[in-house]
Amino acid sequence: MKQAAAQGASTEKPAKQVALIIAGPTCSGKSALALAVAQRLGGTIINADSMQVYKELHVLTARPSAADEQLVPHQLYGVLPAADKGSVAWWRNQALTAMQAAWAQGRLPILCGGTGMYMRALTDGLAEIPDCGESARNEARTFVAEHGPEALHARLAEIDPEMAARLKPGDSQRISRAWEVWRGTGHSLAYWQAQPGLPPAPCSFVALRLLPPGQSYAPA
Repeated sequence: MKQAAAQGASTEKPAKQVALIIAGPTCSGKSALALAVAQRLGGTIINADSMQVYKELHVLTARPSAADEQLVPHQLYGVLPAADKGSVAWWRNQALTAMQAAWAQGRLPILCGGTGMYMRALTDGLAEIPDCGESARNEARTFVAEHGPEALHARLAEIDPEMAARLKPGDSQRISRAWEVWRGTGHSLAYWQAQPGLPPAPCSFVALRLLPPGQSYAPA
């Protein structure tokens, strides 16, 4: 027979940790809002922009200034040389580590950027896809550069109609990714996405999406 819970003991589950997402297009004011919120609430700003992880692209990607970085902690800005490839899986692992460190310090993790694949890797989880190899990646890049994404989309439709149907013909990044996965693994990206993968981050998210100038920000 089970003993009754001790009087006064709480049976409630501990509350989940919380993280804030501030997303939006380039020059929408994401960094300024993230900085203001971080100063007000005691936050750590974690980069969620695929270009701002590279050291050499400070000016081109409008990274936070050195003065801004002195005001509150900033993580994952300029941490990779341009010669390295920062994958979504790599960023997810780095972001989770930065989030855990922020919580341990009593700070609010603020994920700031415009790379939707990065955000979804945390909020929805991530399919584990084997490395496709440089040959497949270079083949996709070269074909798009020479013939355009629409032509590669047409070729993808011949070998992987399921993924081609999901993608817009002008979406060069996603079309190239679908092509390199098929060429590098022999399976459709849809196949890998259907397999059990990495789970969502163990926290609750509050998300804001900044809209173009003239419009206000809104829940994502």
